[in-house]
Amino acid sequence: MRTFFAGLVLLGAMIFTIASFSAAPSAAPPATAAARPLETLQERLKRLPRDHRGWAELASQYVDQARVTGDPSYYVKAEGAARTAAGLAPDDDAVLTARAALAAGRHEFAEAARLAGRAVAANPYSAAAHGVLADARTQLGDLKGAARAVDRMLELQPGVAAFVRASYAAELRGDQEGARRYLEYAHEDAWLPADLAYVRHYLGELALHAGDLATARSWYARALQADPSFTPALAGQARASALGGDLRQALDLYQRVVTRLPLPQYLVEQGEVQIEAGLRPDWTLLDAQRRLLAAAGVGDDLTAAEFEADHRDPERAVRYARAEYARHPNLVAADALAWALFRAGEPEEALKYAERATATGWNNPLIRYHRARIERALGRPARVDPGFDPSLPSLARLS
Repeated sequence: MRTFFAGLVLLGAMIFTIASFSAAPSAAPPATAAARPLETLQERLKRLPRDHRGWAELASQYVDQARVTGDPSYYVKAEGAARTAAGLAPDDDAVLTARAALAAGRHEFAEAARLAGRAVAANPYSAAAHGVLADARTQLGDLKGAARAVDRMLELQPGVAAFVRASYAAELRGDQEGARRYLEYAHEDAWLPADLAYVRHYLGELALHAGDLATARSWYARALQADPSFTPALAGQARASALGGDLRQALDLYQRVVTRLPLPQYLVEQGEVQIEAGLRPDWTLLDAQRRLLAAAGVGDDLTAAEFEADHRDPERAVRYARAEYARHPNLVAADALAWALFRAGEPEEALKYAERATATGWNNPLIRYHRARIERALGRPARVDPGFDPSLPSLARLS
């Protein structure tokens, strides 16, 4: 899923740094580093230790650094800054929004939605708060609530952050053209290099999952032209190379990716390409990174469930997937549970969750493949896309 989110990442987590804490948000991630350098903000807080918005801004910067660097220790720093801000002004909308962003970064989406809802109540004109609320509700499976938050964002500040979220909402409904159109709006609105890189990367992702590798490569290259440090676009190039059959180039690119940003998603992708190339993957770094994330308070049962189902222990995958779906009953979690159950030999129960994962018309090739495999196992007619490569499942997951 496109959040932090997926990893974080989304990943999904489509959480943006709130540079000014005004009613208007800064741009979508990872576009916005704060207006002042991190050191300058820290120095200012030494002079003005009761500046609650400064502490909230620092917390958001640390959340952004955790996403950009893959270093989960920044979440611990963010927690300290957010706690200080909350101690000074617990009901301020900027403080609540920063705390919500931190919760989302740690995959605590129910808490993120609660805090973002409080921020919206405190300041209904805060597009930043509506953005975090939209992300959290998406992860909780409340697509209607997320759509309302996105619509409000579009009313308040129809810019990059709102357009990107509107694009993802359209994609989850199966509206590929709408998703592309909103990203094109975002591209027209973007001017910061990191904003341009971010939007171009997701235009590449749309093309990749439509099977248009040439267009995907073009967008990834343009993203890196805008911001050579934007690692997700480099990962996109690696995916396109792997799916196009150039495994040597893909492995070279993945090595650069994981050296820069050793997120679990990228490490799994690298390992799958190694398997495809006839090499033996080493999951040591993946296991270590998962432990580091857990120690920093980042819960990621979703990635663990997907990995265990595809590469290790389906029974363990079911446990992870049930835990994830219980907390965050979204489309991706439903698919993860369906696939884990299928791999564990429970196709009848699996089908129930596969149907939930495909209920909105989301045109995700991996989710369609999983449902088709489950239906075939139950003796039902189902078409498997002949162009889909089941040996590289993590490459088909949205980042």
